[in-house]
Amino acid sequence: MKPLIHDASARQHSGGPSAVPGRGDNQNDRARKPSLTEVEVGIAELVDRSTRDLRLAWRQLYRAGPPQGLSRDLLIRALANQLQEQTHGGASRVLRRRLHTLAGEFEKSGPSFDPGIAPKTGTTLVRQWRGHAHTVLVRDDGFEYQGERYRSLSMIAERITGAHWSGPRSFGLTQHGRPSGGVEAGR
Repeated sequence: MKPLIHDASARQHSGGPSAVPGRGDNQNDRARKPSLTEVEVGIAELVDRSTRDLRLAWRQLYRAGPPQGLSRDLLIRALANQLQEQTHGGASRVLRRRLHTLAGEFEKSGPSFDPGIAPKTGTTLVRQWRGHAHTVLVRDDGFEYQGERYRSLSMIAERITGAHWSGPRSFGLTQHGRPSGGVEAGR
């Protein structure tokens, strides 16, 4: 039987790749994301920077100067948001699509635009029609009704009634008229 080797240089740490000389403690090729505290420190440092430095940071980020009249507070908030997006990722595809839709509707309707109720993923919508309760599940990518996926509530309302209806109105998600359905919170 061989004697045990007690020399630390002869052993390799298990569970990870071998250290590469010249790389310090970073033992793999993956880019290291800053820790939460680094992001918090970066945001806190924004407050201590001069307005001139904040405008310069904006130019570096957006390759254009900040809008005229943008306050120092909004510069800090916009730059802080960008730091958080770089670390944690930006808005989801679903949220970006919803915001784009709302912006388009606002442009059409003007300042009196009512975005209505946007149910969260997992919410169950119930619609009573001719003595039968129809249940719809809200999903990230649309809606699910009787095991099939749909992009809009209007398609489901038409399938239920046989006529074209406003889906959100049919399920009681608008302020117009009396709601004809109900909403149950998903868990």
